[in-house]
Amino acid sequence: MQTKPHVAVVGGGVAGLTAAYRLTRAGAEVTVLEAAPRLGGKLDVSPVAGVPVDSGAESVLTRRPEALDLIAELGLDDRLEYPAPAPAALYSRGRLRSFPDGQVMGVPGSLSGLVRSGVLSWAGTLRAARDLVWPRTSVSGDVSVGGFIGARLGPEVVDRLVEPMLGGVYAGRADRLSLEATLPQIAPAAREERSLMRAVRTAKAQQAASATGTGPVFATLRGGLAPLIDRLAERSGARIETSATVRALTAAGDSWTLTVGRANDPRHVTADGVVLACPAPATARLLRPVVPAAADELSAIDYASMAVVTLAYPAAAFARPPSSSGFLVSARENRSVKAVTFSSVKWPWLAAELRAAHPDTELVVVRCSIGRFGEEAVLQRSDADLADLAAGDLSGICGVSGPPADQRVTRWGGGLPQYTVDHRQRVARARAAVAARPGLALCGAAYDGVGIPACIAGATEAARGLVPSRSAGGARQPSTKQGSHT
Repeated sequence: MQTKPHVAVVGGGVAGLTAAYRLTRAGAEVTVLEAAPRLGGKLDVSPVAGVPVDSGAESVLTRRPEALDLIAELGLDDRLEYPAPAPAALYSRGRLRSFPDGQVMGVPGSLSGLVRSGVLSWAGTLRAARDLVWPRTSVSGDVSVGGFIGARLGPEVVDRLVEPMLGGVYAGRADRLSLEATLPQIAPAAREERSLMRAVRTAKAQQAASATGTGPVFATLRGGLAPLIDRLAERSGARIETSATVRALTAAGDSWTLTVGRANDPRHVTADGVVLACPAPATARLLRPVVPAAADELSAIDYASMAVVTLAYPAAAFARPPSSSGFLVSARENRSVKAVTFSSVKWPWLAAELRAAHPDTELVVVRCSIGRFGEEAVLQRSDADLADLAAGDLSGICGVSGPPADQRVTRWGGGLPQYTVDHRQRVARARAAVAARPGLALCGAAYDGVGIPACIAGATEAARGLVPSRSAGGARQPSTKQGSHT
């Protein structure tokens, strides 16, 4: 008699829950094992000034379809919200400035746009202009973003434009991050064109030609992104366990055994397949006994830590009402914050929530990001100190005065994988090693992109790779055994 295959999913973030949802819909029985006390990973919402505010990821990219498609599939599309049409800014050379027209991830596409922005000094601008006349820079294999762009456009473009962008997405550093993995829009054209600025224009033209729409680039859900996690968990039909650390993974014939729980009181879960949707260090630890080659590759992926400081100010605290959605901060500015979002300006739904909760006082919610790779020392400070650092930078940059009405500090230790040089090759080698062991799959932010759509796509592919090969019969019933013996 044919039985449902049982798949264990290790990790209850958006990737793990998406994999669980896809697997159960394909006919598998699924157990999700999440080490933390809650589901969601970097998707979390908690109140600030009495209203729900994201403390981790706050939006999804609309240019990729996976997140919006899943939101619609889960019946959440009636909660979709889009940002107000307010531009983002850049704090460079002591003031807030507009990004150069035609830039891609901070890499300028024209000299005139760079001059008008005023982001660079005149010396930095003249150095960038050499790109237009210099011969092609030969590139063999993957290189660092900072190395390649610095060679073409100079160090000021890297420090004042590219580094802030990469810091916002990866909390990483341009001299370590991979050109191929972090700037895939630019890398191919950069190898074909003589001028990097010309390559950016080519990439922009290709983006425009392939764009499916001209609407907002980002979207979120009313009330924050946590409802996506709640609905995924509800609709998955999976057995979900939190505070369930998987300590070991072993193979026995065609099945897998996962050791779960406290070291002095373990239990064992037997499964026909396993999806590892946890961070790369945990995945490497679990794979070490069964696929050591993959463990070697994944253990080389570093992670950056960061903190999100969310402050609610009376609108009167601002010398001028914020007119932008927020700003990034140049690495040369000697500031603690690397990115600031005026959340209640960017998201109209949040402004409406604040008005309803505080009809007599206009509040502005500000989200400040602190911490890049290699800056762990600043994160050793107390929550109160981090909030003071953020408030001090807001005072110096935006003229904010007085204490906030409310504040929240959220720490993301080891939260963002670093896509360093040769990241794509490293991931390909790890996947090839895992593919040699049927019944295993990998997904999550460590592989093909840190954004929510990329995580959803990877999870869907992981589920597709497991269920068809296991649903033809002969799958054993799931079993959970207590104690130290299987």
